[in-house]
Amino acid sequence: MSYFERHVFFCCNQRDAGANCCNNYGASKIRDYAKDKVKSLKLNGQGKVRVNMAGCLDRCDEGPVMVIYPEEVWYTYVDQEDVDEIVQEHLVHGRVVERLKI
Repeated sequence: MSYFERHVFFCCNQRDAGANCCNNYGASKIRDYAKDKVKSLKLNGQGKVRVNMAGCLDRCDEGPVMVIYPEEVWYTYVDQEDVDEIVQEHLVHGRVVERLKI
């Protein structure tokens, strides 16, 4: 049995000036928001959901990006509303948000 039911990784990589990267889109701030959201819904902890910051996930041109395991579903997002939808649909109800999937 896995320690977490789902593991969410947000690419928060910061590349050199001028290079495209997820952190140019505020990925670290959004990751913090998602982590707080998951906690507020009591979805965090052993056997539940873990939200983590990741280094480069090598998809910055599609960014900002996040990936949820074990489903291996990759998402892009624009704002907190997109993250709210991913949390509610994918993490709460187990449904992939097709419009944000990459």
